[in-house]
Amino acid sequence: MAGSDVVLLDSWASVFGARVRIALAEKGIKHEYKEENLTDKSSLLLQMNPVHKKIPVLIHHGKPICESNIIVQYIDEAWPENSPPLLPSDPYLRAQARFWADFVDKKIYEAGKRIWGTKGEEQEGAKKEFIDLLKVLEGQLGEKPYLIGESFGYADISLIPFSCWFYSLETIGKMSIEKECPKLVAWVKRCMERESVFKSLPDPHKIYKLVVELQKKLG
Repeated sequence: MAGSDVVLLDSWASVFGARVRIALAEKGIKHEYKEENLTDKSSLLLQMNPVHKKIPVLIHHGKPICESNIIVQYIDEAWPENSPPLLPSDPYLRAQARFWADFVDKKIYEAGKRIWGTKGEEQEGAKKEFIDLLKVLEGQLGEKPYLIGESFGYADISLIPFSCWFYSLETIGKMSIEKECPKLVAWVKRCMERESVFKSLPDPHKIYKLVVELQKKLG
């Protein structure tokens, strides 16, 4: 582990890893990035996350922190002197931020996966479910610039990586997210103006190529 106090085990296409990349960039934390081959996981990954054996893993002073939303909270707490804070100082708003990050975790990934992983009626149902979930998030956004208020933070970091999959879902599902959820897409564009976000997210066209390969494997 010599060479860096902070190491990130990650994979370029991971929406969960992107959360950590954004949080590290927001806080200006220098770190070593290690790309993991998820079909042939490194001994370091297996040693650092023996329970789930998944990325991302943040290693700080040789100690591992796992699960993306937990890592983002850790980054905020471990470097309190680095601005900006990622979680609000107000306890109620902190709870709200955690609630929406949890909502994204439990709902968005699986709903998106069902669009590219199914066909016919099943896919139509998945599309409706996905748009309904985005509309719930759009309701939380309301007229605010960000999910919890005036500043970009924890809840936004949880959701924004999924936007780089929108192109794939729209192409495969023959749908328009912008038409259905214009406020949410305006929020995406707002977030993408931040260097921490646009430099951390993979190219949507590269993601589309990956999705097509995954579809072939699934048949």
